[in-house]
Amino acid sequence: HVQLVESGGGSVQPGGSLKLSCTATGLTFDDSDMGWYRQSPGNKCEMVATVHSDGNIYYADSVKGRFTISQDNDKNTLYLQMNSLKSEDTGMYYCAECAGTGGAYWGQGTQVTVS
Repeated sequence: HVQLVESGGGSVQPGGSLKLSCTATGLTFDDSDMGWYRQSPGNKCEMVATVHSDGNIYYADSVKGRFTISQDNDKNTLYLQMNSLKSEDTGMYYCAECAGTGGAYWGQGTQVTVS
């Protein structure tokens, strides 16, 4: 049974920081592409950051220089360090994995509120 579980969301004032975590069970990160996505209160969805099996990392322009994606393969955990948070960063953050062994998976989301 594959499961991605996010944690670390919460409420923070503008300028604050949060670190999101996403732990996978039932599969590993080996040869997988991982990412964080968010849905704003207006239901707009956007890619926040992705890290790929080839080592490439991509960020949305809106978060470059403020957010950092990283992973710990030994812990099967993906992270998103978010600094200098802005009100427009508010939303539900989802972890996703496109597994190298096949299949794509999403977590249930963790809410981030900046106000």
